[in-house]
Amino acid sequence: MGRMGVMFRSTAVRFSALYILLFALCAAFLVFYVTALSERLLNQQTREGLQQEVNVIQNVYERAGVNGLLKLMERRMRQPGANLYVIAGPNGEMMAGNVASLQPGVLDHAGWTDFPFVYDRYEESGNAPHHLAIAHVIILDNGLRILVGRDLGEPTRFRYLVRRALMVALAIMGGGAVVIWFGIGRNALKRIDRVSAASKKIMAGDLAQRLPVTGSGDEFDRLSVSLNEMLERIGKLNEGLRQVSDNIAHDLKTPLTRLRNRAVDALDHDDGEVRRQALEGIIGESDQLIRTFNALLMISRVEAGSIAAELSDLDLSTIAAETVELYEPVAEEANYLLRSDVAENCQVRGNRELIGQAIFNLLDNAIKYAGDGGSEIRLGLVCDGVNVRLSVADQGPGIPADRREDAVKRFVRLDESRSKPGTGLGLSLVEAVMALHGGRLELSATREDAPSSPGLTATMLFPVFKG
Repeated sequence: MGRMGVMFRSTAVRFSALYILLFALCAAFLVFYVTALSERLLNQQTREGLQQEVNVIQNVYERAGVNGLLKLMERRMRQPGANLYVIAGPNGEMMAGNVASLQPGVLDHAGWTDFPFVYDRYEESGNAPHHLAIAHVIILDNGLRILVGRDLGEPTRFRYLVRRALMVALAIMGGGAVVIWFGIGRNALKRIDRVSAASKKIMAGDLAQRLPVTGSGDEFDRLSVSLNEMLERIGKLNEGLRQVSDNIAHDLKTPLTRLRNRAVDALDHDDGEVRRQALEGIIGESDQLIRTFNALLMISRVEAGSIAAELSDLDLSTIAAETVELYEPVAEEANYLLRSDVAENCQVRGNRELIGQAIFNLLDNAIKYAGDGGSEIRLGLVCDGVNVRLSVADQGPGIPADRREDAVKRFVRLDESRSKPGTGLGLSLVEAVMALHGGRLELSATREDAPSSPGLTATMLFPVFKG
């Protein structure tokens, strides 16, 4: 299909053509209506003027008779722009006047002529065009017939000039519209071609390709910007999927290898105690794998929003206090001091199970990475009117500022040696839970003045619930 065919398939071009057609029809109707109205008004004024002239002639005839009437008509015939005057005998033969000839039958009846009639002028040659006029015929008592008329050339010329101006205006408008239409359509087709070329590269697998943006801010640019943002998001998701796949392969390879080795050991030994210990180890490794997959499924459910319908009004103060009470023995066993500073009556809307799991994850991370035994772990809850802030702070080595964004990715563990137990999914789940609740997770240093052990403060920011 050619460019013009593609252009005419465009909705914008079709609307433009429809608009031009509608405008032309409205303009034509308006001009024809105005010209017809103006012509009617001119004809009405002409009739009124002729009627006044007829009244004058009748008055003169009644006062001065035929002689006075002839003198009046002779004087009126010589005036510039005079009306049409004809005096004819009872048989309709023209006796005097400023008209060379009349259409037959015009003088047969008294009163206004039913239709415009044709007449000829004295000063024109025989092959000159005929003229149209309207007239009022008076039949006197003695049979003489007096015609007083007016040429219709002025209304006709007015109508012709207006219609000619309309045709010129419409021609100019149509030509300009076609030129502008062609220019805009051609530019639009070029931009569509560029978008199509970029789309083919993207479909071929080049996700780094972006749709062209001219900077004009029009519909094409807004669409391209939206699609580019979508491609950027898809690119990040693909990169995240690749990293997750790599991390899953790395993190699951080790426990699966241990499972196989323990199974082999169990087969190689006849001692029932050794086999029992090997089977217990296999069960422990299997439980860890199950926990990993459960965490992945939980994150997927949260990110998909399938738990959003289970949100309810919650007292976060109560949840935080109960969580601290449950974790105090765990922290004490690990030789850490767990303190809390929980404000009362902090209301949020959320899922109790997920929020509790998120707090557990933060406390579990803090106990794992809080540094030397005997340090303090603090859980705080503050309602400031804008956000509800629940934070867990430790005094461990913390996370460098340039690595905090990576820390919330799935399976990413900053403990490269994997010396600490875990799956690398704890902070990922917390971030997914906060996104579900319309909040966010923030990571910051507990103490900026202690470079060797700045600690880590993980803050869950909930929007204030207004019930």
